[in-house]
Amino acid sequence: MVSPELPDSGGERLGHVPGRRCRGDPRCCECLRCCGRRDPRPRTVWLGHPEKRDQRYPRNVINNQKYNFFTFLPGVLFNQFKYFFNLYFLLLACSQFVVEMRLGALYTYWVPLGFVLAVTVIREAAEEIRCYMRDKEVNSQIYSKLTARGTVKVKSSNIQVGDLIIVEKNQRVPADMIFLRTSEKNGSCFLRTDQLDGETDWKLRLPVTCTQRLPTASDLLQIRAYVYAEEPNIDIHNFVGTFTREDSDPLVNESLSIENTLWASTVIASGTVVGVVLYTGRELRSVMNTSNPRSKIGLFDLEVNCLTKILFGALVVVSLVMVALQHFAGRWYLQIIRFLLLFSNIIPISLRVNLDMGKIVYSWVIRRDSKIPGTVVRSSTIPEQLGRISYLLTDKTGTLTQNEMVFKRLHLGTVAYGLDSMDEVQSHIFSIYTQQSQDPPALKGLTLATKVRKTMSSRVHEAVKAIALCHNVTPVYESNGVTDQAEAERHYEDSCRVYQASSPDEVALVQWTESVGLTLVGRDQSSVQLRTPGGHILNFTILQIFPFTYESKRMGIIVRDESTGEITFYMKGADVVMAGIVQYNDWLEEECGNMAREGLRVLVVAKKSLTEEQYQDFEARYVQAKLSVHDRSLKVATVIESLEMEMELLCLTGVEDQLQTDVRPTLETLRNAGIKVWMLTGDKLETATCTAKNAHLVTRTQDIHIFRLVTNRGQAHLELNAFRRKHDCALVISGVSLEVCLKYYEYEFMELACQCPAVVCCRCAPTQKAQIVRLLQERTGKLTCAVGDGGNDVSMIQEADCGVGVEGKEGKQASLAADFSITQFKHLGRLLMVHGRNSYKRSAALSQFVIHRSLCISTMQAVFSSVFYFASVPLYQGFLIIGYSTIYTMFPVFSLVLDKDVKSEVAMLYPELYKDLLKGRPLSYKTFLIWVLISIYQGSIIMYGALLLFESEFVHIVAISFTSLILTELLMVALTIQTWHWLMIVAELLSLSCYIASLVFLHEFIDVYFIATLSFLWKVTVITLVSCLPLYVLKYLRRRFSPPSYSKLTS
Repeated sequence: MVSPELPDSGGERLGHVPGRRCRGDPRCCECLRCCGRRDPRPRTVWLGHPEKRDQRYPRNVINNQKYNFFTFLPGVLFNQFKYFFNLYFLLLACSQFVVEMRLGALYTYWVPLGFVLAVTVIREAAEEIRCYMRDKEVNSQIYSKLTARGTVKVKSSNIQVGDLIIVEKNQRVPADMIFLRTSEKNGSCFLRTDQLDGETDWKLRLPVTCTQRLPTASDLLQIRAYVYAEEPNIDIHNFVGTFTREDSDPLVNESLSIENTLWASTVIASGTVVGVVLYTGRELRSVMNTSNPRSKIGLFDLEVNCLTKILFGALVVVSLVMVALQHFAGRWYLQIIRFLLLFSNIIPISLRVNLDMGKIVYSWVIRRDSKIPGTVVRSSTIPEQLGRISYLLTDKTGTLTQNEMVFKRLHLGTVAYGLDSMDEVQSHIFSIYTQQSQDPPALKGLTLATKVRKTMSSRVHEAVKAIALCHNVTPVYESNGVTDQAEAERHYEDSCRVYQASSPDEVALVQWTESVGLTLVGRDQSSVQLRTPGGHILNFTILQIFPFTYESKRMGIIVRDESTGEITFYMKGADVVMAGIVQYNDWLEEECGNMAREGLRVLVVAKKSLTEEQYQDFEARYVQAKLSVHDRSLKVATVIESLEMEMELLCLTGVEDQLQTDVRPTLETLRNAGIKVWMLTGDKLETATCTAKNAHLVTRTQDIHIFRLVTNRGQAHLELNAFRRKHDCALVISGVSLEVCLKYYEYEFMELACQCPAVVCCRCAPTQKAQIVRLLQERTGKLTCAVGDGGNDVSMIQEADCGVGVEGKEGKQASLAADFSITQFKHLGRLLMVHGRNSYKRSAALSQFVIHRSLCISTMQAVFSSVFYFASVPLYQGFLIIGYSTIYTMFPVFSLVLDKDVKSEVAMLYPELYKDLLKGRPLSYKTFLIWVLISIYQGSIIMYGALLLFESEFVHIVAISFTSLILTELLMVALTIQTWHWLMIVAELLSLSCYIASLVFLHEFIDVYFIATLSFLWKVTVITLVSCLPLYVLKYLRRRFSPPSYSKLTS
């Protein structure tokens, strides 16, 4: 049988399709072909018969792991040894197998390297296991499947293409499906898609007409039918397919569009649905819109890697100088290698261990912070990144806002009602209906009719009635355990009623009319029922509905009041379009501006009374326009516009999308810290702009430049020139315009956008969010942090240098894919200002101190070799060299991870302290050079001091110099510490005790009797004082005359 052909869906899509989480890169396709994956093709899917497949389909599993069982060890080792630092130590350890190159015992090289690798492998394994467990939880969710044996339970991971799956209300859709049946009476269902596209509006979905008409769901297995669908692709807003039923006469053939789909990662908001699975696994729309998880390497680690390369250069130079001073005598090339090994301490292997252990400590501290409960560190390799963020890219819905709408303002022109005066509105409504019930029937029409001078009560009543009628909300009744569904529906039971709508704004408006006395109790395709405060039911017939579109920015409804026969056309919409539709007035523009500045979503409500003749004339023209073949939408719009003239302005409504707790102060803190915030959302332009104002992302003094919709190069050029003339102006741009600008003027657009104090991108696709992050990284070279709560934010989170997921109401998809997971947006402030700042400053101090420790002993070795005729003989051997960087100095040096320059409360109060870190001053070439000079000075003083003061035996040099070295290191740690912690004191005393105790066992290297003499004590004291005292004096003078910014706050 030949499947019916689909319209060509465009060659471009093929570039996006192959493989999991493809970003639309054509190279991806080549790679996948090499891997043996075929190009995706259109498919024929038989209902309930997965075995009748015409090609192989991927398993329906979610996989966020970086490695699998076979690639784990090779992958981790490759990621370690691709860095110069670790590769150097591997070669160093391997060289000890060659006898001529051996300097001391093998364990002195292999034990530290093995420890470093073991720590890394264990940490990566723990993260992979956690990731596997999270994926397993999602893949193990249970669904009901229709089979010939009845309904069976099936895991999400076992769902196949062709399966008939039942999805309950509030359940996640497990795979991309075609909608076949619903339990809802109106024959449709609502979907929550904010995890897929970031839009807060619920989407209306319609089942296939043929399958909805079947008596029961089990009849789906009795019919012979199939769906022919396009190849899997990245486009979540379009779908092309056909449904064919072969066993009916005549043959049924229905076209399928996006209205008939249920994409994975969406949530069913009404009723129970049945669908047939079309795409699974890596072919899901949601998966193809996310990018591959990558191993993130912190900027700090790259900087340390760079410093080790400089140290390696110094190592080679020192070795060559030593051999050159021997005049390259004998087997000089072997001497070079021996010197390279002898001075190998210049690059400390303990640096990697200390930094990795430090990261684990920072992660533990973050998790244990009671001020940010529920915070989880999922990637412990990059905590220092948090201390250097320049750009924060945040989602809107569920991240900045709660997605809970609250009615805040009713404005009638001469009077406005806020939350505190809603009881007045209620009393007006009550008075109107009690007055009507007392009036004789003959006067009812007169009371409701337009009067020359309206009373305030009737004006309020008209406004509330318009809001209660002009919407797309449907009241649904559910059993509550006491009352069953049928009875609740019959008696309009308040406790059983829930409102369903495509937009939460509309629900907020209807809930408000209920709170003031006019309740929406019933609605179907053709009628609406309202209940008055007195319990009387008002019936209205719906004659026409004109739904909201992004182009028209308004919606309208024509209703007939059953009691009076009056026909009224109600309309509500954005002020920009309604201003030209309503009758002239002098307050609309000003009040809309005032309400918008408060961050309210403003709707203008108007009405127009129609006579029977006017309506009949309109209906005839409207039907005629809908039947036309050419320019249908234009003709329909023209007919509707003939009604939209001189409408009576009733009121303005102001609805607020409730912000998450403390969003405003958090954004203020971030702004003061020098972080630029960009809001990337899939929501509408008006909504995004309102939220930006409400959250004070855009300050009251800043202008907003709304980038006009552009579709070609010329328009983009003109609009960019217009934007270039603005200064200190926030930018609001849509995804479509952004795509055009990036296509033709990428450099110019990014240059202008980066100068803006804030940027809002609306109607953004998930892949676009990731693209913006990537461009910011490439163009500015600065660190980015992405924050989101939905599945549509995963690409952005994984692309950013630092991804933060907010655990929202809509699941944990973003938080599971993120490096850090928080429960509320406000916790981000403390995560960056306190933990990010501390982690970076501590690691900077720790890394430079470890380098100093190694350079000290290397300087001493160089002085020793140069004094003794440039011999390649080690100064310290065996346990001395291992003990120096472990038990003798390890604890005090590592205790620097507990150090902090200011209290956390001060860091939160003065976010400007964070701004200092953006310049990278704690770890720079300047600070590195200072530590190198300190190391050379101290190493030279200790070695020359020991040489000057030794008496007769070489063993005394070792005793004096090594003891002085240990004491110097302990004093230098004390000099570096800014805030003492009790563990630091314990570490210092423990290390000193370990050294004194071990002297008993080190008789091979140190004369135990000599160290007990007064001579030894004064020599060590003098050398140590000369090496440390000048540095203490310099530190005091610097803090006295040029104190750092943080010390001014702590003094």
